[in-house]
Amino acid sequence: MRVRAFAKINRSLRVLGTRADGYHELRTMFQSIGLHDTLTIRAVRGPFRLTCDDPACPTDGTNLIAKAAAAMWTAAGRRGAPRDVAIDLRKRIPMQAGLGGGSSDAAAALRALAKRWRVADVKVRAAAAVLGADVPYFFEGGAALGVERGDLLFPLVDPPRAWVALVLPDFGVSTKEAFAWFDATSGGANPRVRPKGDSLARELLNDLEAPVVARHPEIGRIISALRRAGATQAAMSGSGSAVFGLFSSRPAAIRAAAGLASASRRTLVTRTLNRQTYQTLAAT
Repeated sequence: MRVRAFAKINRSLRVLGTRADGYHELRTMFQSIGLHDTLTIRAVRGPFRLTCDDPACPTDGTNLIAKAAAAMWTAAGRRGAPRDVAIDLRKRIPMQAGLGGGSSDAAAALRALAKRWRVADVKVRAAAAVLGADVPYFFEGGAALGVERGDLLFPLVDPPRAWVALVLPDFGVSTKEAFAWFDATSGGANPRVRPKGDSLARELLNDLEAPVVARHPEIGRIISALRRAGATQAAMSGSGSAVFGLFSSRPAAIRAAAGLASASRRTLVTRTLNRQTYQTLAAT
């Protein structure tokens, strides 16, 4: 069995404060894009095995795919550690980039293993919420509003398809550190400063962007360059370090990406995915 795990961008990410449980209260707009990892699941004898073509990606029990396998094994009523299945991960979504690669991989593994081990959907969704705040989104795809931890989802009307120029610096940003930097500069509360302009422009903000750019100025320079190249929106995705620019045409996105490629960053061009397309392509 082979399944695809698609990346996301955050078209907006508002941090509204700190919750009693230690998480942050969020209001975020998710959007699926075509960049994806691929999981190949095979029946084998012996303990569960996870391999990956990226040596930087952990393949032990800390990987969310391994945690998803353990959760589905237990949900299927089986004892001990999962076994008799191997997963090979072809990694294309960079780590620590704010593109949701680990969460998407986990969701793909949950879907595939639930089908293999006949786990009820309600148990799959419950496991997704435990594995991570972003994981439930990858069961929906398309454009969606996430509130609370980002895990309470409201599907949005899919906007027109856009071409995405992704710029990937050669460094990552830890999500934990990005939120800590935000807390240090805001006291844990969002001052809710909004730019001038139309209501959509005022809402499409990433509150983590400023504290991350303060430590990594290159991200700010990339955002400015994408705007000069004609992007209808340019921003850091999630906690970074990936930066996206949205364009109405593929040639414009290709030109922008080519102009920003360098020895210290790579670029690629993909497209947004509406909900129907996402669910068709991500289906097991």
